[in-house]
This record gives sequence, C-alpha cells and structure tokens, in this order.
Amino acid sequence: MSQESIQFDLASARRRAAVSVGVNLLLAVSKGGTGVLSGSTALISDAIHSATDVLASSAAYIGLWVAGRQHPAFPYGLYKAENISALVASVAVIVAAYEIARQALFEHRDVPDTTYALPVAATSLVVALGFGLLQLRAGRRLLSPALIADARDYLADAMSTAAVLLGLLAVRFGFNSDRWVAALVALFVFRSGAQLLVTAIRDLLDASIDRETEREILRLVENHPRISGVRSCMSRSAGGRFIVDLDVVMHTPSHKTADHVADRLEELIPQRFPRVLMARIRPHYSADTLVRRLTPVARPEGPPVEHFARAPWFLLEEVDTATGTVLRREFLENPHRDTERQRGLLLGTWILALKPDEVVTPHGLEGTVATLLRTAGVDVRSPMEVELAKSTCDG
Repeated sequence: MSQESIQFDLASARRRAAVSVGVNLLLAVSKGGTGVLSGSTALISDAIHSATDVLASSAAYIGLWVAGRQHPAFPYGLYKAENISALVASVAVIVAAYEIARQALFEHRDVPDTTYALPVAATSLVVALGFGLLQLRAGRRLLSPALIADARDYLADAMSTAAVLLGLLAVRFGFNSDRWVAALVALFVFRSGAQLLVTAIRDLLDASIDRETEREILRLVENHPRISGVRSCMSRSAGGRFIVDLDVVMHTPSHKTADHVADRLEELIPQRFPRVLMARIRPHYSADTLVRRLTPVARPEGPPVEHFARAPWFLLEEVDTATGTVLRREFLENPHRDTERQRGLLLGTWILALKPDEVVTPHGLEGTVATLLRTAGVDVRSPMEVELAKSTCDG
C-alpha cells in the first residue's frame, strides 16, 4: 500500500468520524430531552450512553487526525494515535455503564409517559443501527480501529435502545419495567466497553499480526528465487495495521543484488497484504558456490535454442562454480510453449517457481520474462560467459 493510499484512507476515515460526532450529538440530545420530558430512566440512561459516544467519536476524529501527521521524531508514524483514541472511547463507555446502572438501581422514578418516548426510541434505534453498520463496513475497508470502535459504540447503542424500546412498550401495556431495562442497558454498554478496552491495550502493547497472515508472508518471501530461508519474522501493530521486520538469508554473493531483492520485497509485501503498513527486510548473504542454472534446449540432451519463450525444453542444473562440477541435471518441458496470450507472464512466473540463480540465452532477454527475472534478481548470461567461467574453474 503506497503512502498516498494510506493518507487517502486516513482522510476518508476522518470525514466519517466527523459525521459520527454530529449523529451521536443528535441522538444524545433527542433521547435526553425526551427522557426528561417523559420521565423515562431507561431513555435518559440511553442518552448518557449516546453522550459518551460523542466523546468517543471526538476521540476517534482526533486520533485519525493525529495519525495522518508526519514528524521526524516519529519515523514509524503516529498511527498508534488511533489506538489511543480507541482506548479513550472504551473508558468512556465503561463509565457510562456504571452511571446507567447506578441510576437504574438506586434512583426511584415514576412510571414514564410513552407518548413521545416510544417514537423517539424507535427512530433512534433505526439511526444508530443503520449508521453503526455503515461505520463498521467503512472501518474494516479502511483498516481503521478508531472507526471500528466507533461502529461498535453505535451497535451497542442500538442494542440498548432496542431494550429501551421494548421496555417502553411494556410500560404502554401496564408493566413498569423501565428501571430494569435501564439496568440491562448498563450490561450491554459495559460489555462493549470491555471489549474495546482489551483490543486497544493489545494494540498498544504491540500485538503481532495473526498467524495465518504471517505464514502467507513467509511463503511469499521464501518462494523468491534468491531467498534461501527466513531467519526471523517479527511484527507489531500500528493503528490497525502492522509493521513487519524480517531477517532473510539470500543466495547471492552480491550486496547489490541483495539490496535490490530486499527493496523489491519491501514494496511487494504491503502490496499483497493491505494490513501491512511497512515491511523491513534485513538481508544476510554469502558467496555460495552452488548455482541453479536454467538453459533453453531443443530436447533432452539436445542443443541450446535461441528463442527463449518458445523453447520446447529447459535444462535445470545445479553447478558448483568453485570446481565447475554439475551436481544435478533435470530436463523440464516448457508448459507454456504454445500459449498465445500472456506467454511471457506465465513462463516467467513458472521459471521463478524453479528458483534459478541464472538463465542462459544466446541473445539476451526482452519483454515480460526479462522484466520478471531481472526484478527478482536472476542473472541473465550468455553461453560465452558460462564457458568463460568454466574455463576459469578448469584453469
């Protein structure tokens, strides 16, 4: 994911957080005013819940605004500001749960008037549920913990408002369940706040990426033709995204090739895994004398051919360059010889899966195959260069 894409996502999240502040404020005022007029403890408690959501939404907006800033003192970015805002939101929700329970259990009120309370509760339920689902979808798409936390606030608000609505309906039919509904609302709110608190603390303590995604990242890196293995893979959270650090062993004597491969993987990993904000590759390389060489040939044990992409067969050799000894030979039929569309892409992908260190072709390579091989750090050599290397070993 490019830096421009990240900034665009943060801007989109900030706009949604700003709208959320207004919606929460409207819900809090409407439910609070109606609760006071009707004498409904449950509706007043629900209004307190919405009022804390105003604070939580404001914290989410501030966190997203800070996350979009860049500062030389924070080279890894300020993305944890989102986690801090989610932590503030969780504390606000837990405090709201306490206040709702206190009022429900220890304050006595008369039977509420449902004339205005019922329609306000029903409208608030629709608004909270609808906006909460939209916010949750946007938060998952933008990988924003602040928006996801805000969405859960709305869904918790919708659940509590649904309970209030049922309680008011019961009052309408002669059952005074208002205070018990308010106590039930407190449980909903506390559960939501506790979940947000645990998630925020895990992220602030640098929780690692999930194991399945980590395995997929390792598989991508280890499949690279120049990578012999991965020594370590460490990750930490950064505002709902992750920073990944890998120590890899490269099969190349060239620090230039090692740097090229590392740079390429640092670009490729965030592209393949949107949740990865940044990848850092630390290469370890050595002058390994074992080389995997791929040569296009006319047939098994046949001579080399000039046209690389249409070669009927390929000879894959493992050669000890220190002595010139061929340790293993294998002839592989070209599976894409007769393919008309995207032959270069398909052939290049197939060759990279063989993990060659070098390919041999008389007239060099051009097109998609050449781009894929060179990007992966595979050397393209002529038969003359190979023979010269052999004569040097023999000498």
